[in-house]
Amino acid sequence: MQTGRSRRRVEDARFLTGAGRFVADAAVPRVLHGHVLRAPHAHARILGIDTAAARAMPGVHLVLTGTDLIAEGLGTMPCPFPAAVVDNTLIVPPRHALAVDAVRHVGECVALVVAETPAAARDAAEAVAVAYDPLPAITDARAALAPGAPQLWPDIPGNRCFRFEKGDRAAMEAAFAAAAHVVSLDLVNQRIHALPIEPRGAIAAWDGAGFDLHCAAASVHAIRDQLARDIFRLPRDRVRVHCDDVGGGFGLKNFVYPEYIAMMSAARRLGRPVRWIGEATEELLSAAHARDLAGLARLALDADGRFLALHVDMAADMGAYLSANGPGCPTTAFSTAVGGVYAIPVIRLEVTGAVTTTAPTDAYRGAGKPEANYLTERLIEAAARQTGIDAVELRRRNVMRQFPTVSALGMEIDTGRQAENIEAAERLADRPGFAARRAASEARGMRRGLGITGFMETSRGAPGEWSALRVHADGAVDILIGTQSNGQGHETSFPQVMADRLGLPVERFRLVQADTAVIPRGNGHGGARSLHVGGTAMVMAGEALLAKARLLAAHLLQAAPEAFTYLEGRFALPDGRGMDLAALAAAAADPANLPDAMPPGLAAEAWNGSEARTFPMGVHIAEVEVDPETGAVALLRYLAVDDYGRLVNPMLTAGQVQGGVAQGIGQALLERIAYDEGGQLLSASLMDYCLPRAEDLPDIDVTLEQCPSTHNPIGVKGVGQAGAMAAPQAVMAAVLDALAPLGVTALDMPATPLRVWRAIRAASG
Repeated sequence: MQTGRSRRRVEDARFLTGAGRFVADAAVPRVLHGHVLRAPHAHARILGIDTAAARAMPGVHLVLTGTDLIAEGLGTMPCPFPAAVVDNTLIVPPRHALAVDAVRHVGECVALVVAETPAAARDAAEAVAVAYDPLPAITDARAALAPGAPQLWPDIPGNRCFRFEKGDRAAMEAAFAAAAHVVSLDLVNQRIHALPIEPRGAIAAWDGAGFDLHCAAASVHAIRDQLARDIFRLPRDRVRVHCDDVGGGFGLKNFVYPEYIAMMSAARRLGRPVRWIGEATEELLSAAHARDLAGLARLALDADGRFLALHVDMAADMGAYLSANGPGCPTTAFSTAVGGVYAIPVIRLEVTGAVTTTAPTDAYRGAGKPEANYLTERLIEAAARQTGIDAVELRRRNVMRQFPTVSALGMEIDTGRQAENIEAAERLADRPGFAARRAASEARGMRRGLGITGFMETSRGAPGEWSALRVHADGAVDILIGTQSNGQGHETSFPQVMADRLGLPVERFRLVQADTAVIPRGNGHGGARSLHVGGTAMVMAGEALLAKARLLAAHLLQAAPEAFTYLEGRFALPDGRGMDLAALAAAAADPANLPDAMPPGLAAEAWNGSEARTFPMGVHIAEVEVDPETGAVALLRYLAVDDYGRLVNPMLTAGQVQGGVAQGIGQALLERIAYDEGGQLLSASLMDYCLPRAEDLPDIDVTLEQCPSTHNPIGVKGVGQAGAMAAPQAVMAAVLDALAPLGVTALDMPATPLRVWRAIRAASG
């Protein structure tokens, strides 16, 4: 059996030896180079753009502006996410690939310069003269929604682009009225950035009939569809989008970006391919930001500490424009996870979307669900302090125990073992020994804290996925699939599943992905969906393949299909005759060998139309030490007890958790996209935006439990996002536990030394 075995990633051989295939590495004959001129203002009218000097510079082939793209007839960028907003009031402001009449955030694309070399393009971009008339800037959602705030868009009254509501208001109000305890928190889930190690980049080409876009992307079919349908208004088969290796994405690379459109226009105009590779500062300025949700959360409890109701009223900062999936993160996605793993009978969610003069926000590793889990767990910690009930005991009293169950907002949760996870986590945390550890820290002038918090993921992403299997005469098997890896290890784990299903050596399988010219349909990456949604399609394709192969073997050997047994890649008859898949594939290449109506080749495809989700859940433990003199936080221990259903490759599962936890720790302690009052980005480089380093992280010890999902035939649950949605509340609970003896009761992420020091000083008067 391959499933359930830890197997090192086959991809790593090329990554570790420098043989990865990335956009920046592609050798493209006659390629030109693009450089984007970006807005220096957060909000300003464009009075005029003079490109004459830039066009005259050596090596320059083209300078594109927004008016050029309008004259070309290109459409504005879409926001196709179907957020279920109140009264259908989702207002999507027009977003041009290159700014036309105004710029609305620092870093917005204003012009594209194409030249023979990157240096020539950069030099020419500096020669483009743009006249601006500065306008008021707003960088905070609640400030944008406040009465009297400057109007940023003429068609978005009060800067409110949507209102989302879900849950029974009357039942919520009744529960709060009857509650023995009401806990309220004003919480901020700060704006952060995914910052994958490979920046965005693309190569655009035009062959006279259609486009070829080779990009660092993670959802090639969605990008293809939007470019063809909404921007260039071409049939889908005239736009090919593909990628090779992708150096991380975490959601950021799932969307159409302005740079892609401008480069495609340039390639069509010039008849030569154009390459653009983003730089770190460009990514921080203009690639999708994430989170940025702030507002009031309330929890009602009875006298015994039972949860009665949860009420959330938040403001979501969408940025200057609505990115493709942006409105879905704080609304639909958030609603699936709010309340977490707890049996809360009534939940009421209200979210107001605001436009500001900042970069657009969109999905990042969890996409609304980390925010929902963080809010829920912070409320429970506050309730424990207010009621005097131990925080772990409070969770134990309220955790979901009966499965299947339906949450207050309608999520049908099939399986879980969170009560058992709590017990296991409490043992691993060594709570009886914590008092001695705390005393030892205090003897050194430090403050020690322990956080034990939960999470629940609601993984699926886009519903539905396509897959096909194709057997070659040499016995090799191609797995074609519409989902996509950008670092998760699909080339290793997907063959493990199919090796068991087809009874073949795992080495015979090859994953084919991320090319709209080869993969006819698919929903790509996002929502921790790949294995349970895409893997189910793959299993279905395998079943269809074996059914076809059985019929072919019956035809060739003149026997009844049901007479065959199948084992380890071979169909056999009781008399000893038989054919293996390789021989059947060789025979299937000749139409003369096939029964009527059977297409040539040994291949089969399937579409998994399921809309079911899976529900990973777990408990994470953080132990910290705080220096009250400096505010510095040291993360000493980190442990997790998680359920991801049946495990295909435990090593890859643990690695995914550890990577997500590292990102969640980064949000809790270090990371923040910061703008000043004028809309200038203060965290525009890696000198100012602090990512976690190895020295910031302890060993991340992951215990993997298995409670198989009933929503897919493999029994798996999505793992890719869980660590990032579990770590922030665990770390912040530990920090606040350490600071509680000093009188600190409130602290927002990131818990930087300065913030912690100020909180200590404020509490001490």
